[in-house]
Amino acid sequence: MNLTTLSRVLCSFLVLLATTSLPQATFAETPKGRVILDAMHKELDRSFEKLKKAGEAPVYYLGYRLYDIDSLYISSEYGALTRDVEPDHERVLNVDLRAGSSKVDNTHRIKDSDAFSVMRSSSGPSRLYVPLEDNELALRQAIWLETDDAFKQAQQQYARVQANKEVNVTEEDKSDDFSKEESQKFTTEAKTFEVDQEKWKSLVKRLSGIYKDYPEIYDSSVIFTAKLTKRYLVNSEGSTIADSRTDYRLYTMAQARANDGMDLWLYDDVAAVKLDEMPSEEQLTKLIKGVAENLVKLRNAPKADPYVGPAILKSKAAGVFFHEVFGHRMEGHRQKDEKEGRTFTKQMGRQVMPEFISVLDDPTLETLANIHLNGFYEFDDEGVPAQKVTLVDKGVLKSYLMSRSPVEGFPISNGHGRCDPRSTPVARMGNLMVRSEKTVPYDELRKMLIAELKKQNKSYGLVFDDIAGGFTFTSTRMPQVYSLQPLIVTKVFADGKPDELVRGVKIVGTPLTALEKIICTADDDGTFNGICGAESGSVPVSASSPSLLVGAIEVELKDKRLDKPPVLPPPLHDKEDKK
Repeated sequence: MNLTTLSRVLCSFLVLLATTSLPQATFAETPKGRVILDAMHKELDRSFEKLKKAGEAPVYYLGYRLYDIDSLYISSEYGALTRDVEPDHERVLNVDLRAGSSKVDNTHRIKDSDAFSVMRSSSGPSRLYVPLEDNELALRQAIWLETDDAFKQAQQQYARVQANKEVNVTEEDKSDDFSKEESQKFTTEAKTFEVDQEKWKSLVKRLSGIYKDYPEIYDSSVIFTAKLTKRYLVNSEGSTIADSRTDYRLYTMAQARANDGMDLWLYDDVAAVKLDEMPSEEQLTKLIKGVAENLVKLRNAPKADPYVGPAILKSKAAGVFFHEVFGHRMEGHRQKDEKEGRTFTKQMGRQVMPEFISVLDDPTLETLANIHLNGFYEFDDEGVPAQKVTLVDKGVLKSYLMSRSPVEGFPISNGHGRCDPRSTPVARMGNLMVRSEKTVPYDELRKMLIAELKKQNKSYGLVFDDIAGGFTFTSTRMPQVYSLQPLIVTKVFADGKPDELVRGVKIVGTPLTALEKIICTADDDGTFNGICGAESGSVPVSASSPSLLVGAIEVELKDKRLDKPPVLPPPLHDKEDKK
């Protein structure tokens, strides 16, 4: 459930040195697409027909997902390449086989199991090497072996489910294990790449060399990644989906150490789904210099103190805040898992935040204010069309994000069953968006912060400019809290003294308290694009929100190393060495 900086950037990409585009054809019409889909369909039909009559528990559903992934990763430090991986190609096969019935099947949660360990063991990702060549017989062989393994595991697991139901207490949520959905047919145009690989190597080297001008920064990197993912999905309900996604990202991270031993780092990135949408070298240079200069300022800034009081979360930071504090708790499967905290399970139809706030998740939205949304998709990983879901309407809880795992009152999916290629789908966020009916210009919001400080007799408040990410705990086995890692934090004084940059804090708290404390919002919507990691792996997401004025935010000190900064200066800046 974390949305860490590292998880935001763990993408890899393909760069193909083609000079001409392929004809615009759907996957089903390309030679590769025809071979892969034919192999999947033939083995699906053969296996389902035989296995629905085999074993103690009949197979009532069978689905295959095959991901064909091309990727490239280029990294540079201090003006020199550190990693230059030739374009990589892999295929990942997932078999989703369900035995029993949609009411109770082999994926049913059993006592004392870890969350979703049942689903991973019975219908998890392939451990086989899927053939990279488009050979129908070889592909069918791999699918057959994985299907056989999934069937045997499903029979064993279903027997454990039945035994568990005999000795366990009655479950609070008696919803089915799997929803009934309409079959879908969908193919898109096959995406291709046209990238000058040498050009990007040179650019990444030049950008990483910018850090040479900042001796206070002891570690830094600039990384370019690109990925082309082709997805093929077929199931026994008659669905066939073939689509693709391209991603380009350039990101930078830099580290420094304050004199008291505190490690500090900053991060920034840009992303696009088309290469011509990436910023110019001039814009990227400005981005790198901004990170370097802010980190130097942060290194020399005073250390913050633990604090509880009024604060402003600027728009992008507010998006991450809602993602961690609220979004994960809206994922449908958590509502019937009795080992989850289920913060909002009994709150349907009740007010859970101020009445001027509404929250929705709309993966069908490709752009917002000319910004591409990372959580855009047309069909989820269970073959269900993506759908706009209003989670909160004027402060009142209205719905959950649903996969094909029903919960009480929500028997069908709303297209949010998502996963990475090596995992099993569960309900996940796509494009989370916060809407407000109580907005003011940002300058006015800042004045409201100062007024709130005086009202609470606080000498200062905090402004969080950006948040790298964070994590949240939702299980009853852990404290059900959240923790966010802010990048730039500024003190704003009630008496009008100049603002002061501070370092070394993280935001912590509990969700219900945090959401109730929202006082007002600005009219400055911003969007965070990133990658979110949870039970079903890392998936692309976005979070959009206006800046928030919150009546009480709690921060605590981050951990600190005992090491001093490097004893010697960097070689480039060692004056003694140059004599």
